Amino acid sequence: MRMDGIAGHAFTVFMAFFAIMNPVANLPLFLALTKDSEPSVRRQVAVQSLLIAFCIVLLVCISGNLIFRIFGITIPAFRIAGGALVILIGFQMLHGSPSRVQNPGEEDSANREAALSVAVSPLAMPLLAGPGTITTAINFSSTGKISDIVLTSCAFALLCLITYAFFLTGERIANFIGQGGINVVTRMMGLILAVIGTQMILEGLHGAGI
Repeated sequence: MRMDGIAGHAFTVFMAFFAIMNPVANLPLFLALTKDSEPSVRRQVAVQSLLIAFCIVLLVCISGNLIFRIFGITIPAFRIAGGALVILIGFQMLHGSPSRVQNPGEEDSANREAALSVAVSPLAMPLLAGPGTITTAINFSSTGKISDIVLTSCAFALLCLITYAFFLTGERIANFIGQGGINVVTRMMGLILAVIGTQMILEGLHGAGI
């Protein structure tokens, strides 16, 4: 493949990932999920969630859909399960339910770990490395060629760096809008998360032919 062809393909892969894992849209979700966390914890959540998301995508690029076949998992089932999880979290955020995950105590190390757990779910999966992202990774690396695997992984890595930059600005935004503004954003994002989860379930049902 010529260099201009490689560049064009790389741009296509990057934009496909960008459209699905929109860092602009994920910023308010990140803010809402870490609204009561200290800046250091917020940065840790950002790093961990993006690192986990990248590892998931890299694993998918290398193994293709082998893992799904081994465990008998289908993309529609993954969408439905992920959607249900997102709806549950969105429902809690919408009602402002205090929880160990969203309200860690400053002196409670267990609560600190609970705050960091949002890096795994729902941030890393299913929001950042969700069904759409995984399907995209499988599609672009399904040839099994090393060049396609490297290109797809690098495109996603670049997007992770951009997303991290957006997440870092979240601290300034949190200081600017204040606690009251964050509470409003939390409830709005709870509704949006519930809608996203519902859409994931609908797509899963459609994919399963139901």
